[in-house]
Amino acid sequence: MPEDTSTEAQAIPDSDVLSVERDGAVATVWLDRPGALNAMGPDFFADMPASMAALSEDSSVRCIVIAARGSAFSAGLDLKTMGMDVLQPDADKSPVQNRQELLEKVRYMQKAMTTVDECRKPVIAAIHGACIGGGVDLATACDIRLAASDATFSVRETRLAMVADLGTLQRLPRIVSDGHVAELVYTGKDVDAVRAKEIGLVNHGYDSDESLHRAAGEMAQEIASNSPLAVQGAKSVLRAGRSQTVEEGLEHVALWNSAFLQSEDLAEAVSAFMDKRAPNFSGK
Repeated sequence: MPEDTSTEAQAIPDSDVLSVERDGAVATVWLDRPGALNAMGPDFFADMPASMAALSEDSSVRCIVIAARGSAFSAGLDLKTMGMDVLQPDADKSPVQNRQELLEKVRYMQKAMTTVDECRKPVIAAIHGACIGGGVDLATACDIRLAASDATFSVRETRLAMVADLGTLQRLPRIVSDGHVAELVYTGKDVDAVRAKEIGLVNHGYDSDESLHRAAGEMAQEIASNSPLAVQGAKSVLRAGRSQTVEEGLEHVALWNSAFLQSEDLAEAVSAFMDKRAPNFSGK
């Protein structure tokens, strides 16, 4: 692995719309604006990148869960706080200036999802209730998606005369087949948890919100019990493989392991196997 520049227990920036809980090596980022169905406003787009960056660089964190307070995962973009900012041009500026500012605004908002995708640690989405528009952008930026039986998914932008621009159109095709992508995007229809599991949008479904959050925590702990060097290395190789041929990917992982395979964690894995005990990985 490359030199580990992460630090212990990084401070998470204060936020009015996100809260972070830790359970050992697992951090749960809660969307914490339940009164607004966790709609994504200015605070979300400012705070999510900062929180994910801190967790990504925190060596005490090995896996992250993104979940939500209240009755919904996210109702998507908060049009009450951002609608005019995004959609209404400034009459005192030229059309070119307005378009340039809108371009920069979209790029800024995209960063909130990209920091989830690019996080060094695996990220699990625990989805219940409505997951609409920006909620799908966020869910598809995660590595693994789990859903409660009441979850409903919708790429709603088409129904609002918009093209989804925060990542769904780029990431959803890597998760489900082209035909399912086209159906979800072109219709903007609601898809329940059963259908989402059938098409592979979610890995597992659960009967209740409580069982969903319990299962997400258990999966995160299972991931966290493995060597963080191996888990984070595997995520890095998987991400690189998105733009590589099979041959290029094989060469990439061969070079990776030839450079970084020898570690204290590997020695511990062998020792634990010989001693018939659970390994205790240090991440070194």
